[in-house]
Amino acid sequence: MTAVALTIAGSDPSGGAGLQADLKTFHQHRVYGASVVTLLTVQNTQLVRDVRVLDPAFVLAQLDAVLADLPIAAAKTGALGSAAVVEAVAERAAQLAFPLVIDPVMISKHGARLIDDSATQALAKRLLPTALLVTPNLLEAAALSGRVVEDLAGMEDAARAIGDLGVKSVLVKGGHLAGQAVDVLWTDGEIYRFESDRFATPHTHGTGCVYSAAITARLARGDDLPTAVQRAKRFVTNAIRTNPGLGHGLGPTNLFAETEDDLNDSAGPAPSTLPT
Repeated sequence: MTAVALTIAGSDPSGGAGLQADLKTFHQHRVYGASVVTLLTVQNTQLVRDVRVLDPAFVLAQLDAVLADLPIAAAKTGALGSAAVVEAVAERAAQLAFPLVIDPVMISKHGARLIDDSATQALAKRLLPTALLVTPNLLEAAALSGRVVEDLAGMEDAARAIGDLGVKSVLVKGGHLAGQAVDVLWTDGEIYRFESDRFATPHTHGTGCVYSAAITARLARGDDLPTAVQRAKRFVTNAIRTNPGLGHGLGPTNLFAETEDDLNDSAGPAPSTLPT
């Protein structure tokens, strides 16, 4: 049976981030993608000019239509835009029988703020406890945990603190740290570290969306969480390395990048595991 994944996210008309990037990533991992639109943006690789958040009732109507018809195996959220939309999605998410990955999109790659303080609070209190995994970057991890997150130790501390909010697993992404690109996964009382090379390129638009979408796709395919993160990490790293150089600003990654399936499911180096 074809695995089906769902993205609940905003639209990026330039195609490098948001639900467009999610659907491309699902497809590349051989997963059928469905989408619920939460907000519309006017953006490209250079700027975000405008954001229009959809009515929560309309967001829920889309979600209910998909859930009533398709056999969703895993889902993710991206930019939700407002506290009202977060609350609405959280109400449905509490009833889901499949894993939910939350990408807590707060600020765009161009620096545009995509949710306000009330939406951040609703995200932490209402939506996170419904999720299998939340995937904050360093700024988002600091906002959710109330901790200073400037190094690997801070990432691990923030992951545990966010876990205290009720989320089952936390992946803190270290893409903004110097040196190797190290991500920290806290799950089942253990810390996993995932390392990759760093590439000097401005073309990283949508990497958070692509990473969380790849994890969601792998979960829909039946991977356990550490394996899903490991395979998604390799995919997004390869997507950055082979970026097509599109646009005149912060361009997208290569969403035709090879996946585990393309590489005959090569094992590669396992992540290091550190007991907490």
